Amino acid sequence: MFGERDSVTAYLRRRLKDPVVVLTVRATVAATLSYAVALQLSSEPAPLTAPLTALLVVQVTLYSTLTTSIRRVNSVVVGVLIAIGFSSVMGLSWWSLGLIILASLTIGQFVRVDEFVNEVAISAMLVLGVTRLATQAWDRVLETLIGAGVGLLFNLVFAPPVWVDTAGESIEDLARRARHLLLRIAEELGGPTPFEQAAARLHEARKLDQAIADVDAALRQAEDSLRLNPRISEGLLSRLVLRTGLDTLEICVVVVRVLARSLADLAKRRGADERLFPPDVALALEELLTHIGGALVSFAVLVSTQVSSNAEEAEERLAAELSAAWASRERVAQMLLRRVQEHPEAWQLHGSLLAEIDRILDELDLEHRGRRLMEELDRASVANRERFTRLGRLRRFARGER
Repeated sequence: MFGERDSVTAYLRRRLKDPVVVLTVRATVAATLSYAVALQLSSEPAPLTAPLTALLVVQVTLYSTLTTSIRRVNSVVVGVLIAIGFSSVMGLSWWSLGLIILASLTIGQFVRVDEFVNEVAISAMLVLGVTRLATQAWDRVLETLIGAGVGLLFNLVFAPPVWVDTAGESIEDLARRARHLLLRIAEELGGPTPFEQAAARLHEARKLDQAIADVDAALRQAEDSLRLNPRISEGLLSRLVLRTGLDTLEICVVVVRVLARSLADLAKRRGADERLFPPDVALALEELLTHIGGALVSFAVLVSTQVSSNAEEAEERLAAELSAAWASRERVAQMLLRRVQEHPEAWQLHGSLLAEIDRILDELDLEHRGRRLMEELDRASVANRERFTRLGRLRRFARGER
């Protein structure tokens, strides 16, 4: 009884943390509040533009809410101005309607409203089609400002969650899937491996490669949640740690796919009942791939861990796995060298196998990781300095200084 209740509670907690659920609740509350405010301030009997705007601007993160609000208000104001300009020279007819739509969509491409280009034309049409043009235009702008303002204030007062944990879980899941694939490949090295079986592992590696896009989407959401968030003091560092970590894992996943390709080519050279490698070499390779899989998971935990003590523990595990992997790699290299001397026809595939393993270990190396992170921090610092320099020049120009 208690076990079922605990499982239901855990399920509900996971669902409440889901970005879709969070966005649904936040958008509903913000739209309702904006409608209530618009009823008090607008002369329209049903100011539905305000809740519509709130629905469009309340995003999962504060940064996306702010940028969406700006684009939404910009599109409505531009559409209203176009309608006022057209109304002064022509009335509403089929040809004038087509002309204002054409003009709105064209101008919308130049005012940087992105996905709200159609909103420029919609605002212009709605305002042009009413008899009380000035009042209607003002009410539409007012309702849009109310909806955008309520949505933005809602996110400021009730700050959206930071999706770093979700992105970290996605990164760790990607690493665990790669480790699972490496373990399955390692288990099959010592026995007969038909080409169809090796090709199936290659197909799994390709699916793993495609899963990077989903992890990248989760990471972009996490990066947005860190921007302009008052609860985060080191947002830039957190973003760079996650982004560089995913870049490294992406390279490793690509190399795993190439490794699976090399083994599939080797299986094609062998008979259906022939081993890919002799028992001693297969055992050494299995040990090596096991350490590489462990290093991938330890690396993912390291880049996704926010607590310093846990990060130190993950770094120690990663260093131990890399040390063991390099030792195994040297043993495998010596064994493969002796086998190539006995059977020189497969030296290219054996060499490529070692090169792919070396690439993964180099990417996961802690010193390489530290250098990459420092380079990205320096690049971000230079970009911020250039941006502040341009802002300073604009301020001096506005004050009339040289």
